[in-house]
Amino acid sequence: MTRLPACGPEGPIRVCGASQAPLAVRAVLFDFSGTLFQIGAYSDRIRAAMPEPVDEAAMDVMLSGLEAGLSDPDVIEAQRGRDVSSRAHRHAFTTWYASVRELAPVAGVLYEQLQAPEHWVPYEDTECTLVRLTQSGVALGVVSDVGWDLRATFAHHGLDHYFSSWVHSYEHDTEKPDPLLFQHACHELGVAPEETLMVGDHPAKDGGAAGAGLRSYVLPGRATPGSCRGLDAVLRLADRV
Repeated sequence: MTRLPACGPEGPIRVCGASQAPLAVRAVLFDFSGTLFQIGAYSDRIRAAMPEPVDEAAMDVMLSGLEAGLSDPDVIEAQRGRDVSSRAHRHAFTTWYASVRELAPVAGVLYEQLQAPEHWVPYEDTECTLVRLTQSGVALGVVSDVGWDLRATFAHHGLDHYFSSWVHSYEHDTEKPDPLLFQHACHELGVAPEETLMVGDHPAKDGGAAGAGLRSYVLPGRATPGSCRGLDAVLRLADRV
């Protein structure tokens, strides 16, 4: 792998010669959740998990409980190292679900939904973006902080065949932005980091690919399931428009 020049607070320490134009993008790595797919609405998942019907007032209480749970010290602690193993991933999510009294009995069911392909929805522009990139000869990979193998979810939606590399954090005992994950994907695709674009929705994790020598593009937040994600920007960045 190419060694990146060391930088001080003001810039590179060593002069590296004249700047050259960036190399063409030969590969694009995608995050999973919030980038190509989004889980279905929590209200729908909760209703599917609960043994009895849930009215709107009760649903509002449970959704408010999940929001409050994000600030619960026990929930916060459970998120540490969440994506480095399947066990840690399950513990993190079930601890959060169980922080809501009404959801504690179905915390395991809600976690099983998280792994179920049918609960995930591709964004409207996911497939057309993958088609355009593949047709133009760009190699594609998935690099995701996750606790289970994502290939079944992509296959369920007919999208797995676009990808030649699958890097799941739990299989490598680490999380993004660890350079190891990005470098492993580049190695599998046979491309250099400087020829690769990482696309995700987390500034620190996905944007951290720049520290491994890749280019990175971070999508804005607050998308809704099945909406247009704005992935046409990836085609422009890869110069495939």
